[in-house]
Parts: sequence; structure tokens; C-alpha cells
Amino acid sequence: MSEAGAALAANGVTVRFGGLVALDGVSLAVPPRSIVGLIGPNGAGKSTLFAVLSGLLRPATGTVTMDGDDVTRASPQARARRGLARTFQRQELFGELTVREHLVVAYRAGQRHRLRDLLRYLPVDLLGLGNRPTPGEEEAVDRILGQLGLRDLAHVSAGALGIGTGRLVEIARALATRPRVLLLDEPSSGLDARETAELTAVLRRLRDEHELALVLVEHDVDMVLGLADDVTVLDFGETIARGPAAAIRADARVQAAYLGDKSVGDET
Repeated sequence: MSEAGAALAANGVTVRFGGLVALDGVSLAVPPRSIVGLIGPNGAGKSTLFAVLSGLLRPATGTVTMDGDDVTRASPQARARRGLARTFQRQELFGELTVREHLVVAYRAGQRHRLRDLLRYLPVDLLGLGNRPTPGEEEAVDRILGQLGLRDLAHVSAGALGIGTGRLVEIARALATRPRVLLLDEPSSGLDARETAELTAVLRRLRDEHELALVLVEHDVDMVLGLADDVTVLDFGETIARGPAAAIRADARVQAAYLGDKSVGDET
């Protein structure tokens, strides 16, 4: 689709680090209520593009838009206020906080602050966990806990959780900020096949029930091709393919650059 109708889009984004071109004229469109995958070999530029989309990195050329409005120079906080949230590849949970408390903190932070900075720099006793719930807070938190299958673990400390459950808590925490676009950085990292399948089902439900647009950076290509409505493939900072999963599987450039001589998902 055109960038004008996208919830989030990058237009001709170029990023340079000294003499290295990390991204070279890359474009990406994320329609409302869609799942978009971003794949490519190590060093292809995926993390750099995520940093540009979320406002952590400003491109040398090109633009980023949300709902057609230019947000290229907008801070991460300003983008959060417009409905953008993200998770990070490395888990960033407070071991001493319960699952529910993580969601309460995020809900109260809302769109006013970038959650990662808030959690990193503010002491827990300043986050208002002892305050009375705000209107609608308990219902919203309970709903998210139920949707991600975390209700029975609501009062368990994050430090006692396994990797797979911790990933779900991070997604739940991001949802509690009430985003419209959610960037997921390697959400299946460290998960086994069963956990990955469960996560895939959760992400589909979230797209439908929250009317979210999801963008996934992933090394698990099978997961992305089985989940995403549209997939962009980067290699050496350039877009080498973009389209539905079937087209990506069959694309010779993708097979040569990333997937090898066989299509992803071929059985031996």
C-alpha cells in the first residue's frame, strides 16, 4: 500500500555510520491492523531500521510518517503519544515487580513517556504502584493478562519467570500503553518450538482484538512467513524483496542472499 494510508511508514530512509551505509533508500509501509515482517541476514540493517522507526536514530535522508504525518524529527516520547510502542531483543523486566505491577506501571505511564526510559531511570517507589487505580485501569490490566494467558501468574515476580513467559510479559506491558502500532524486536528469541507456536497464535489474536499493526524483526523466518501479511527482506542495507510470504519464499534473490538454495519450509 502507499505510505499515505499507512499507520507507520519509512520513505527512502538512508543511514550512514561514517563511511558505512547501514540503510540505503529503504521504504516500509505498515497498514493499520496488519502484521509486517522484516527479515534479512545479520548486518542487513533490520535493527537500524527499527531504531529509525521508533525515533532512536535519525536518518541522513528519507522520512518516517505516522498516519501520513511526518515524524522524522519527533522524539520517541512524541511517537509514543501518537500510539507507537516497541519491545527490545534483550528482556528488560524488573525481577522484583510482579507481572501485574509491570502492566500497572505501563498503563499509568500511558502515552506520556517512553516506557524504557521511565523504567530505567525512575525508582520503583516513584512509579505510583501504591496509589489507587486510575479509572478503567483494573479492567484494562485484567483484560490484557487474560488475552496473553498471564492471569494465573499476575502476582508472580518477573524474576521467577521463564524466557517464554517473560516475552509475553514484555508484550503485555507494551499493550498496556495502549498503542496502535507495536514494534517487536526478536520476540521469539530464546523460545522453543512450542513457545514460538504459542506466541504466533497470541500475536494473531492481538492484531484482531486490539486492532493493532505489528512489525516483527525476526531471525525465525518460518515464523515470519507463516504470520505476516507482508514481508520486507533486507540485505546489506538494501531492500531486495517485498511482498506476501509466497512471493518471498519463491524469490531467487532472497534464497541466494538469506535462505540458501532451498525455499524456507521445504521438507527433506
